[in-house]
Amino acid sequence: MNPPLPTRWTVGLVQYAPTFGRKVENLMAVEALLRDVRADLVVLPELFATGYLFRDAAEAYELAEPVPSGPTCRALRDWSRRWDMAIVAGIAERAPDGVYNSAVLVDARTDTLEVYRKVHLFDEEKVWFRPGNLGFRVFPVRGVQVGVMVCFDWIFPEACRTLALKGAQVIAHPSNLVLPYCQRAMPVRSLENRVFCVTANRTGEDVREDGRRLVFTGQSLVTAPDASVLLALGPAEVRAAVVEIDPRAALDKHVTPRNHVLRDRRPEYYR
Repeated sequence: MNPPLPTRWTVGLVQYAPTFGRKVENLMAVEALLRDVRADLVVLPELFATGYLFRDAAEAYELAEPVPSGPTCRALRDWSRRWDMAIVAGIAERAPDGVYNSAVLVDARTDTLEVYRKVHLFDEEKVWFRPGNLGFRVFPVRGVQVGVMVCFDWIFPEACRTLALKGAQVIAHPSNLVLPYCQRAMPVRSLENRVFCVTANRTGEDVREDGRRLVFTGQSLVTAPDASVLLALGPAEVRAAVVEIDPRAALDKHVTPRNHVLRDRRPEYYR
C-alpha cells in the first residue's frame, strides 16, 4: 500500500547571480543561501555552478562534470544530507558521448540521484550541448511525484503536459531566462495541467571577453494548479524563499465538474 499523500509540503527556490566559471565561489554562495532554508524540495537555477555564456563547446566541456562523481553533485548530496531536503539543480553534465545541459535530483534521505537532460535547447546551446535523450521523467520525492524540465522546455506545452500525464504533481524548473515571456506563461502551464511549478531563475549577467553579454531576468516564481502565483521574487533579488503547498490540489484535474484537463483530451484530432 502506498503511503498517504502529504497534505503539507514545502517547496523552495534559490535566485542568485553566479560568476561565470568560478564554480567554487558559486557553490559557496548557494550554500550560504541554503543555510537557513528548511523545505521538502528546493530548486536551484539552470547551470547554477558554472554560469551560462560559454565561449564554445570546448569551454562547456572543460567546465562540465561527470554525474554523479563530480564536485557539484558531491556538494548537492552534502547539502541534501545536512539540511534534509531534496534538491533539483541545473548542471553541465560531461557524459561519455558529450556534454548535456542537465538537471539532477538529489535526495540523501533515500540515496536518490536522478538525471534529466534538457530536451529543447535554446539558441547557442545547440552549439555547446547535445540534445537531451532521456525523455521527460517523474520521480517520487517524499510522497509527492516530481517532474523535471529545464528553462526553454517551458515554451513547448508538450513538456509540462507530458510530465502531467506521467503523474507529476510538482514540476521543478531550473532556468536561466533571458526572454520576458516565461514568467507570464507559467501560471498558464500550471492551470492547463493542474500542477504546481517551481521556476528557479538566476539574476545578474554574464559578460565575456569577446564582448558578448546576457542579462538574466530573475523573477523566480511558484505557481499553483489554479494559476495563482504563490511566491514571486524581483528581477534582481538574491535569496532563497520557501512556500507551503498542498500536493493534493494537483490530483484534481477538473476545471468544472464536467471538464477534466487530461481525460477531456482528444489526441486523435491533434495530428
